[in-house]
Amino acid sequence: MSVDISAASPRRRPRWRGATAALLALGMALGGFAGCATLDEQQRKWIFQPSDRTWWGGLSAAEGMSDVWIAFTSEDSGEPVKLHGLWLPQAHADAPRLLYLHGARWDVRGSAHRMRRMHELGFAVLGVDYRGFGRSTAALPSEAMAREDARAAWAWLAAQQPAAPRYIFGHSLGGAIAVHLAADVVDEAGLIVEGSFTSIPEVFGTFKWGWLPLGPLITQRFDAAARIGGVGAPVLVVHGSEDTLIAPALGKALFERAAEPKRFLLVDGGSHHNTNSLGQAQYRAAIAELFGLGNRSASGAN
Repeated sequence: MSVDISAASPRRRPRWRGATAALLALGMALGGFAGCATLDEQQRKWIFQPSDRTWWGGLSAAEGMSDVWIAFTSEDSGEPVKLHGLWLPQAHADAPRLLYLHGARWDVRGSAHRMRRMHELGFAVLGVDYRGFGRSTAALPSEAMAREDARAAWAWLAAQQPAAPRYIFGHSLGGAIAVHLAADVVDEAGLIVEGSFTSIPEVFGTFKWGWLPLGPLITQRFDAAARIGGVGAPVLVVHGSEDTLIAPALGKALFERAAEPKRFLLVDGGSHHNTNSLGQAQYRAAIAELFGLGNRSASGAN
């Protein structure tokens, strides 16, 4: 189906460590890139790591999900775009709907296991690949493009069942995209971010080379901290206590910038990848308390 994204708003894993962080820091500091355009392109490659690959476990987890195609014309470039997504509906059409926005490196199938866990909590779930990932339009993604893709997916979700409440979920890099979307639209029922951060400059600041004064040179900023205060719905921020990719302190700082009602959920022992699994019971309790979905979620029925 074709989607009018203007109607939607009135608004495996990132490996930003070690050699990647060092190369980014040294390249910026030493002027090793030929101009701002090339610097921007390198950042987009390192941050998104776009690919049509998936985490091996995602292949089996995605089995049985329906393929979805979302077509629209980019407002920025005027070019046609086609996004591929995976759709996991509930038996009842009025079930709450969840837009799942994944992180870097793997395509949407790599998040199928998280999508299924959210489905078990009572949500009908749409996961979508940004441009440059999976079977979506080939391109080098950017922050602006990912935001536009998220708006298109949000509009698709609304068109399927306009009366059903809709929620936004973002993992890791997808958390920053989710925050921006939730701050832009007025019809979200709630926002969930897991293993996410305040901004890319602040993530960079946690790395070995983070002491270098390179913040002004970072073009793909994903400044979720500046946007989350504008979200007009309940916010659930989830982080694993043992997340070594995105420091839990960044998740807590993002939570502190959000408006009430909100909740911070720290999953003991959770890493960047297994927090959703280890924290399933805590998720169930949190969405019941914060979003009022306890009856649906407790039984998995809608």
